[in-house]
Amino acid sequence: MKLIDLSVPISPSIREPLPAKIEYSSHEAGAQQAAAILGLKQEDFPEGKAWATETVTLNTHAGTHIDAPWHYWPTSEGKQARTIDEMPLEWFYSDGVLLDFSSKPPGYEITTDDLKAELNRIDYTLKPYDIVLIRSDADKRLYHEHYAFLHAGVSAEATLWLLDQGIKVVGTDGWGWDIPLNLQAEAYKQQPREGILWAAHYVGKDREYCQIEKLANLDQIPKPFGFKVCCFPVKVEKASAGWSRPVAIIED
Repeated sequence: MKLIDLSVPISPSIREPLPAKIEYSSHEAGAQQAAAILGLKQEDFPEGKAWATETVTLNTHAGTHIDAPWHYWPTSEGKQARTIDEMPLEWFYSDGVLLDFSSKPPGYEITTDDLKAELNRIDYTLKPYDIVLIRSDADKRLYHEHYAFLHAGVSAEATLWLLDQGIKVVGTDGWGWDIPLNLQAEAYKQQPREGILWAAHYVGKDREYCQIEKLANLDQIPKPFGFKVCCFPVKVEKASAGWSRPVAIIED
């Protein structure tokens, strides 16, 4: 069995609208903390050293994460939208399907016809609860200044078509599932209208689903199907998303 890490690190070096901050605490600082808690002195610990820790200031949408329906809209399918801690675990361990759009340029909007053509190319028919992964190779530009704007996105129509096939979890190696936000804004400014801003996300108003954003290493998956994806989200209470470390499981 082979495991492929599909996540990006939580790192302040990633240029994105919701960056992480990490404060590193040394072993010496840990001894000072422990001494204060336990009523001891730093020198009571071997060489004045104890635990090393980190303090992370982190938005739930920084790093590789899974969006819950609550992220898209307050309601979904006519009911209050579920938060990440309410989602069924069964959704996050299933057969994976890799659709390769790495030849498309940044900003390209993937259509239903594109999805059908790629599925036809790999000779695969989607079934309910498959986890569909969209490869655009945006992770190769993870530390680029404009990383958040360098992925191919999925249209609302194509997203709805995937959900019509019984899909509950989709994923992308891009910063977001839709086309980049700057292109959405430009299109809206030129002709303000519905269906431009965050259109694929808003599909979640009527259809409950989750999406994984900021995947990585999709190019390392050796085949387009016949593998498992494990992507359980961290259980953040009443949150719109949870961090995850997705893994592709390849059986020998």
